[in-house]
Amino acid sequence: MDNPVVIIGAGLSGLRAASLLAAEGIECRVLEARDRIGGRVMTERVENRPDLGKFDLGPTWFWPAYERKIAEVAEEMKLDTFVQYNQGAMLVERSREEAPAHNMLPADAGMESMRFTGGVQALVDAVATTLPDEMVEFGKRVTRIRMEVDEKITVEAEKDNGEKDSIAASSVILALPPRLAATIEFSPDLPSSLVTGLESKPTWMAGQAKAIAVYDRPFWREEGLSGFAMSWAGPLQEIHDASPEKGSGALFGFFGMPAESRRELGEDEVLKLVENQLVRLFGSRAREMETILYKDWTEDAETAVAADSVPLQDFPVYGPPGDLGTWEKKVYFAGTEADPQFGGHLEGALQAAERVVRDLRR
Repeated sequence: MDNPVVIIGAGLSGLRAASLLAAEGIECRVLEARDRIGGRVMTERVENRPDLGKFDLGPTWFWPAYERKIAEVAEEMKLDTFVQYNQGAMLVERSREEAPAHNMLPADAGMESMRFTGGVQALVDAVATTLPDEMVEFGKRVTRIRMEVDEKITVEAEKDNGEKDSIAASSVILALPPRLAATIEFSPDLPSSLVTGLESKPTWMAGQAKAIAVYDRPFWREEGLSGFAMSWAGPLQEIHDASPEKGSGALFGFFGMPAESRRELGEDEVLKLVENQLVRLFGSRAREMETILYKDWTEDAETAVAADSVPLQDFPVYGPPGDLGTWEKKVYFAGTEADPQFGGHLEGALQAAERVVRDLRR
């Protein structure tokens, strides 16, 4: 190849694709609009309290019993993992006026889920270490991809300082959400049916927000609670134990509250509601949090578009896009939404990356 493969997006899928291509001696450039790697993987520490551990504001788990690729990569990278805590009773909150019910889950209630020591960022960072230095270029938002009559491809990006960058490419891998891919201008145009398909494919997690209450220890375990709760009263609809393997404690929740309602209330009011709910469920000690971490993914311009604020009614149908027309064998789609079996999961991001690399080598 005279020119590099240009990969748009430095999330798990884009980094894995770059790693596989680089291992074969194929030159790549990874363009990332953010100032960090990971995409929707976002692992944070508590400010001024690194001793409390790391917490995932994006994806959290994987299931090695049937997600074989991520288990394989974790072993390949020698990453430490631990089992998600699920011992004790789950809580069920039907209204704010009645005490939550305690239900014991059977030991075989579900497949064992695993977490990464140090958060999912440990996986992303490990994959990134396999890349040549400076392969990932930050602060470059791709705005246009054009192909000349002689089939030469140019990727145009805008830097954070407003300057433009033009990059010659042998081919392009779009490792970003389909709806964001649809905002890139193509010349010649992508087939209209393909664009419609991209725009109609919801971005996984983009309509969600996540709150994590961090404590000095997982006190609920002392009371025989698993940290798992379901609520019809909200604002959190589903709550889980997010504690590190040792030391501090944490509870995280997914919101049942729509994005529009979160936006109208504002972050401070939303988090007050979260705190009150945790007290209802876990008692007065739930108010003694060290901090509460919050990420509303609908407010992240590198993840969500306006259409992602609409709550999902069903699990989306994911998989590779349709006919690429004149862009066939020039443009490839990675990212978790491009995988038909594990779309929305970390496993899907890895599977999509491997499929793209196989297709590109043909």
